[in-house]
Amino acid sequence: MANDNEPAGVKPLDDLEIVVIVDNETDTLSSVDAGVPQEPELAGHVRRTAPSRYHEGHECRTVFDRLCCACHGYSVLMTGHRDGDAHSVLFDVGPYPGLWLDNAQRLGIDLATIEQIFLSHWHYDHSGGLPEVVAAIGAAREIAELTPPIVDLHPERPDQRGARLPSGDMVLLAQEPTFEVIAGAGGTIAKHAEPHAVCDGFFFVSGAIERVTEYETGLPAHHSFYGERCVHDPLIMDERYVAASVRGRGVSVFSACSHAGIVNVCLAVKTAFPGLPVDLVLGGYHLAGTSVEARIEPTVRDLKTRIDPRLVAPGHCTGWRAKAMLADTFAPGRYAPSVVGTVYRLQTSSA
Repeated sequence: MANDNEPAGVKPLDDLEIVVIVDNETDTLSSVDAGVPQEPELAGHVRRTAPSRYHEGHECRTVFDRLCCACHGYSVLMTGHRDGDAHSVLFDVGPYPGLWLDNAQRLGIDLATIEQIFLSHWHYDHSGGLPEVVAAIGAAREIAELTPPIVDLHPERPDQRGARLPSGDMVLLAQEPTFEVIAGAGGTIAKHAEPHAVCDGFFFVSGAIERVTEYETGLPAHHSFYGERCVHDPLIMDERYVAASVRGRGVSVFSACSHAGIVNVCLAVKTAFPGLPVDLVLGGYHLAGTSVEARIEPTVRDLKTRIDPRLVAPGHCTGWRAKAMLADTFAPGRYAPSVVGTVYRLQTSSA
């Protein structure tokens, strides 16, 4: 029977666990508001680490040498559970494969459980680690006698991207990995530009995000290279989001960079999941930089009044100015910033 609240083929979950593997910031000491389902990185290390000594009958654990490293990039592992089944999708990989692999090891992640790797958009700080990360996950799955990971990519791949400075010079990200290199690393490439369900319907992947608000107009200086051809590309239309719903809580939104605008992303999710409240909004809100910081006030206003999420979890490219306003608006109780190593656990609620 079709569910009226979820897109075709998408199933509500019993619970959803989210682990931040790569983000711009590390912060394991700040307190978490009561009722916010977020676990600081340090708490996970304490749980996973055996005692190294004892004092007055109490266990002592050495954990501060296990903390993850932050960098400019983003990667989140999402694991959903429903009726005893579990599925995991990796949302972006960040720029540096060594850092991703090291952080994943520190966080105790079983690479063999990752069946799908989803790239939100072609930007090296999200895609750069793909070949090596795909290879490591593929090797782990082969040892476990599982199928190779599916790598979900937008088919319109630029070779390189960057921003034009007022001087006319260009500041570039590194070149994007090719389809051939990613496939050669051991992944099964799946090219998609349209919305679809993944991981047996546990997660929903968008197509192009409709631009609705008057102020979320992309990155004015952004350009894309296709071979030697350079095009002005402020809208970055290959960007896609992931969403998943948990029974009794609503639909969670995962937006790695929000070049479309985080309000536009959330409005698109509300259209795809009609009638469901928005639960967690996690990822980069892209409100850092002089060209976009004027959008902070209307973005925060519309998140509060038009979207009304249970939790906001800004990270990556959101910027400290926007985070300050978001915290002032949603804390206490609804502000749970994304930092490397943190874990969110969303469980079925009857409320």
